[in-house]
This record gives sequence, C-alpha cells and structure tokens, in this order.
Amino acid sequence: MKDWVVEYLGALGASGLMAGVVVEALGIPFPGGLMVILAGFLVKQGKLGFFPVLLATVAGFNVGAITAFFIGRYVGKPFLFRFSRYLRVTPERIQEAQGWLERSAPAFVIFGRFLPMVSNLTPYIAGISKLNGIKFFGYNFLFTILWAFLNLGLGIFFGHSWNYVLSVSRLALPLVAGGIMLILLYFIYLRGQKAKL
Repeated sequence: MKDWVVEYLGALGASGLMAGVVVEALGIPFPGGLMVILAGFLVKQGKLGFFPVLLATVAGFNVGAITAFFIGRYVGKPFLFRFSRYLRVTPERIQEAQGWLERSAPAFVIFGRFLPMVSNLTPYIAGISKLNGIKFFGYNFLFTILWAFLNLGLGIFFGHSWNYVLSVSRLALPLVAGGIMLILLYFIYLRGQKAKL
C-alpha cells in the first residue's frame, strides 16, 4: 500500500493529498494519516513543498470534517445508521460519543479524533448534538493543526525509517491521545468535585 500512496502523491502532489485527507476526515476508513506521513517523507526528499502539503492537509481535513458536521446536523442519526458499515457505527457507540460530547465539547472534538473508536464519529455526533458551529470549527481547526504537524513531522524527521514509524504511529497516536484524555478527564472530575463543594 505504501508504494501506491507514494506513487499517488508523486503524481498528484498536494491536491491528491487534500482529496485523501477529505475522505479521512469524513470518517471513512482510508489511509489519510498514512498519506500525510508519506507526504512528509517526500517533503524531506524535496519532492513536495512543506507549505503546500501543510495547507492541503489542513484545508482537506477541515473540508471533510465540516461536511460531516453538516451531514450530522441536517441529516442526523438516520444517515449514521444507513451508512453504519462504512463508518463502523453502532447505536451504543453513538450514545457513548454523545455522552462524552455533553461532558466536554473541546475534549471530544480535539482529542476524540485521535482515538480509533471515536474518531470517525466525532464530526457527525457534534452535528447531531447541535454543537455550536463556530465552536466546532474552532476546536476542529486546533485538532487539524496538531494532527497535520504530528503526521508531517513523523514523515520529515523519521522518513528514512518510515516502515518503523508507520508501525509505531498506529500505536503511539492512540496511546498519546489516551494519556491526554485521562489527564483531561481527571481535571473535569476535579472541576465537578469543586462544584459540589
């Protein structure tokens, strides 16, 4: 698969990367993160420019996420259930995600996209839950910047051993996100305890 992605990126450049990232942001299982890592590798080799790749990644992810947000807002749960096999959605996961969003919208949108079990649902659930659009766009933009720099950085700095990076990144991203979530949930818990006093 990696050879196909490298050939694809070499032929289509930043516009091809943007198209792949839009699909990833829609929550459809697709190797968008892999594409960004390999684009970073091509940046390191001088075959792609850093700023066009960064812009394509940020723009593509925001376009896909905002599209998914509006699908959630105006079509809602029937869309999720109809396309559940593509998005890997179950009613239980939808309920769980909505509960998390109600507890902390910033944590859900920014850090939820790092978690494999939640990432593809995040923009849809935000739309279904009628989260304020401006807030969603802001939180999503913060996530996109983090995600873009993390994946591009992996490709740029570790491109010479990218097979290893790809295997580690599949584990590292969820672990880092999980650690951040635990810290964030701890602070939410402390805030709830203070409110009870």
